[in-house]
Amino acid sequence: METKKNKRVYDLTMMAVVAALYVVLTLLVAPFAFGPVQLRLSEGLNHLAVFNKRYIVAISLGVFIANTQSSLGAVDMIFGTLGTVVMLTMSYYATRHVKSIVKRLIISTVIDTFMMWAVALELHVFLKAPFWITYGSVAIGEFASLVIGAIVIYFISKRINLAA
Repeated sequence: METKKNKRVYDLTMMAVVAALYVVLTLLVAPFAFGPVQLRLSEGLNHLAVFNKRYIVAISLGVFIANTQSSLGAVDMIFGTLGTVVMLTMSYYATRHVKSIVKRLIISTVIDTFMMWAVALELHVFLKAPFWITYGSVAIGEFASLVIGAIVIYFISKRINLAA
């Protein structure tokens, strides 16, 4: 019984830390974190979802909180968060039987970059941004953040069991 309680406390603590880290990393680059041209370094944390599904909730919570600072406000809080939940869930399920950490990170990078169509659609609908140009610019920023994140997460995963 005590072990289950400790595991629950550990999971909640890890989720809170990751959500807070997402918010801080997003707000550190706030001028570049929102809009048709984005570079959200916090998106590199998306790779955590390939290690444990608790990170889907943690990062989604971080996105929700960070998006309170978006010029789109509630729209971005809702649609941005839903997009994140879908994207991270796809990454989790697509990689759960893949043993290689490198392959998991590559799959996550591809899925997350591709899924930027949802952000582009949101910006197209609510800000009248041109869809394909916005998709390209947001996807490039996402890809850059994911590559940096993959390198960092890879080395962290060698020292810390992120799946535990």
